[in-house]
Amino acid sequence: MSTTNQSEERLIIPFVENETIEWDDLGLGVKRKIMTYDDRAMLVKVAFEEGAVGTLHHHYHTQISFVSKGIFLVEIDNKKQLLKQGDVFHVAPDLVHGVVCMEEGELIDIFSPMREDFV
Repeated sequence: MSTTNQSEERLIIPFVENETIEWDDLGLGVKRKIMTYDDRAMLVKVAFEEGAVGTLHHHYHTQISFVSKGIFLVEIDNKKQLLKQGDVFHVAPDLVHGVVCMEEGELIDIFSPMREDFV
C-alpha cells in the first residue's frame, strides 16, 4: 500500500480563469480570491473599498504584494509608504505589516510557503 503526502494530494491546475472563482467577503470592505497555490506558493487577490484596513499582523510567510489598482498606505516594521497602481511591497517573515486603502483598490499577494490558514 502506498502513501501520499499532502502535496501529492493537491491538484495543481495550470490555468485559472478569474470568473470561475468567487470572492470571499472578509467584512469591513475587504474581500479575497484564492487564485492558485501549492505547498510552496500561493497567489491571492484582495479587493479593498476606500478606507478599508488590512489590520497590522505578522506571519512566518514571505509576502510580495503588487498594487494592481488604487492607492494604499502600507506599513512594514513601523515604516510607512504610500503606494499606487504598479508598485510592489515585500514583507520578510515575521515583520508586522498592514495597509490602509486610500482609494478603492486591489492587491495581488504572493505568499511562500502557501497560507494554510486561508484554505
